[in-house]
Amino acid sequence: MLYNMALNNLWLTAGTRLLAIHSMDHKFSVAPMLDWTDKHCRYFHRLMTKHAVLYTEMVTTGALIHGKGDYLAFNEQEHPLVLQLGGSNPAEMAQCAKMAEQRGYDAVNINVGCPSDRVQNGMFGACLMAKPELVANCVSAMLDKVSIPVTVKSRIGIDELDSYQFLTDFVGTIADAGCQQFIVHARKAWLKGLSPKENREIPELDYPRVHQLKKDFPRLDISINGGIKTLDDVTYQLSLVDGVMVGREAYTNPYLLSKVDHFIYDDVSQALSQHELVRAMLPYIKQQMQQGARFWHIARHMLGLFQGLPGARQWRRHLSENGHKAESGPEVLLQALAFVPENIAPGRTVETAS
Repeated sequence: MLYNMALNNLWLTAGTRLLAIHSMDHKFSVAPMLDWTDKHCRYFHRLMTKHAVLYTEMVTTGALIHGKGDYLAFNEQEHPLVLQLGGSNPAEMAQCAKMAEQRGYDAVNINVGCPSDRVQNGMFGACLMAKPELVANCVSAMLDKVSIPVTVKSRIGIDELDSYQFLTDFVGTIADAGCQQFIVHARKAWLKGLSPKENREIPELDYPRVHQLKKDFPRLDISINGGIKTLDDVTYQLSLVDGVMVGREAYTNPYLLSKVDHFIYDDVSQALSQHELVRAMLPYIKQQMQQGARFWHIARHMLGLFQGLPGARQWRRHLSENGHKAESGPEVLLQALAFVPENIAPGRTVETAS
């Protein structure tokens, strides 16, 4: 019964999905995060918000063209959904964008923001900020092949290329190729000497630079990313830019997403409580395990669900200590759930519109 309610309230039907392709509202999105935002994570997140735009982990053109796995697999319930693509060869980028469109993705995003050495060696990620013409060629080639949007996620600069003029030249060049949406991480990337983790913290964020970008490019859709942790922060940023992308906070404190539809999209539909979410995940876990998935590969995304509540530590500990075992299944989730009193966890707390 609860499972069916979740389906009815939170899943997009096939008919409305076609409309969603043309009306995807990027006011709030969950960032692409390597090793985190896989299809299991996105399914879990979608149970909490039907409006937020979800992104895949970055997938490289090489993996899609030459790999043996199905790197485009997703659950139909995940829409609106964007594929983040890593690459720099225009023909290959166009080929992969077409593959994404044929599989039903709502948009394709080019990764021009990841600072890792591995990504630089493959000539994609943040190092491409130094080659705006190449990124523009990729955008143009992709738009020639697909009708879905092609967007770009970048930093505000890299290494010594960090002036505001550099950023505006970068955005202008790519916009001229047809890109209408940019997601900008409000921190430059140091490609020499800093790890990806350090690049999430150093140097300081420069939100005003992204705000100015929106003023100077009023016709472009500009979303801001980096260090945003609360819905109050999101609301403030939306007064200055078109959209906000939240990353690590949405993953480590996922129940934040249960309030997005109300506070950001003015949707007064009732949200599921944390306990209801766990129970709504059970049929999905059973189905995926029947298809070969391991329990831990799904349950790991739920560790932060009860953050700040009595029993949260025991919930995380039980899952962490038992979830990785080969024989583990949905019963481990229910055992962990017993550590969190249901009468303490907030229930259907979404307020009516004022």
